[in-house]
Amino acid sequence: MPSSLSTSWDEPEGLAARGTLIVLAGRGEHGGVYERFGRRLAFDAYRVRALGDPVADPSVLDEAAKLLADESLPGPKVLVGSDTGALYAAGLAAEQTPGVDALILAGLPTSPWTSGSWDAEVEARTACPTHQARLTNDPGFRRGALDTAPDLPEPRLDLVRVPVLALHGAEDAVSPLADALSAYEGHAGVRTVTFKGGRHDVLNDALHRTAAATVVLFLERLRLSPELPAIAEGLA
Repeated sequence: MPSSLSTSWDEPEGLAARGTLIVLAGRGEHGGVYERFGRRLAFDAYRVRALGDPVADPSVLDEAAKLLADESLPGPKVLVGSDTGALYAAGLAAEQTPGVDALILAGLPTSPWTSGSWDAEVEARTACPTHQARLTNDPGFRRGALDTAPDLPEPRLDLVRVPVLALHGAEDAVSPLADALSAYEGHAGVRTVTFKGGRHDVLNDALHRTAAATVVLFLERLRLSPELPAIAEGLA
């Protein structure tokens, strides 16, 4: 099984790094699952460090704190969490863990869910056939993990003092969109983007290119200011 230590993607040679993303994987996943996302963001000169599943290995959170404190990694530093990784990322920010400049939360879970079969799980995770095949053939991926719901931390977004980008699939069966929107409601620092037809693993779903582009736009605005000033506007 892959180690929980970070899987890394760096900016192309000759380009200055524009920031660092630290990814906390969801249930059953490992950092390598985010290779496509990591490569795409690295191409845009953002360093990516993808960690494992904190539910299965709590030491992932210690590793995340070390990366946040690592002065050799360029800022801004953004915690990215998928599924339960989003809960733990929000928890680190709520605890005022040093070094967190922003959060990206994808597929925030809101309640227990049961698949009943691998076919149902993989369909709920992603509509992307390439990613479905990767999960099916990945010996380090743990099938059935979405069916486990141990005591999980509350997101405590009321204690988060950094900008938050929330990404959610409109057809997420694991964490229904209406429930996720309720969790984000009332938190002024949260900007929510939903994906039509999107399922639970938004960063690895059929619209993964659109999700990555949404992340890059958020990061470019964050580099200018934590107030996320507009940098592109449409004209009639």
